[in-house]
Amino acid sequence: MAPPAAAGPSRPTAADFLAVNRGGGLLSEAVDQPLGARIALAGYRLGLAPSWLTVANLIIGVGTSAVVVALAGRMHDGRVSALAVGLAALVAWHVAYEFDCADGQLARVAKRTSAIGARLDILCDVAVQIALVTAVSAVAVAYQPRTPTWFVATFAGCWMINLVTSVLATGDKAQSLVTSTSLPVRVLKLSRDYGAMITLMGLGIALFPKYLVWVMVAYTVVNAAFLIAAIAAASASTIRPGGS
Repeated sequence: MAPPAAAGPSRPTAADFLAVNRGGGLLSEAVDQPLGARIALAGYRLGLAPSWLTVANLIIGVGTSAVVVALAGRMHDGRVSALAVGLAALVAWHVAYEFDCADGQLARVAKRTSAIGARLDILCDVAVQIALVTAVSAVAVAYQPRTPTWFVATFAGCWMINLVTSVLATGDKAQSLVTSTSLPVRVLKLSRDYGAMITLMGLGIALFPKYLVWVMVAYTVVNAAFLIAAIAAASASTIRPGGS
């Protein structure tokens, strides 16, 4: 009897893709990263380049926000259900985010990482988040027309702090201000978890659009406080003896 044929290399599973995820926070790691692993696995089996998933994130994310902006006034007038728009946006924003989680997983497992791919990923993330902030602001202003322009600009700027810090937190010297991974700390860090952020904004549009501006106030305060603390910590570490 002939000996059995040698087994070929095993095909990656969803668990292999999930194992190379870059985190993102408690909710992201519980929901979006695992679903992103499924998308990455499907992309791998279809032979897709990771950039296809990046572009899918861009189209879904920006497209969803554009629809929310277009419907903001009709929601306020009662011609369109805020509940339906908010919940649909919440789901679509998460789908876009899951494609964003998937592109990096696919690139790392398939060994198709590249500088230009990473650059495209960051640029698409910026575009998606600008569109999302525009959508949230459009709904808030539609329900509260006296919202100051300077506050909307401040909210938009502070929102992007999360994206900037996520880009900076790469490489061997990446460091968090709070390194504990205990559950209470991770719960507190939900305010910086993109999955949690889009969930709250979607629910805000769906359930309490009239008070959405106060959600924006809370996020602005939290992100501004984080920025001040980060600057202070970085300054302290560089001015003491031995600092760079």
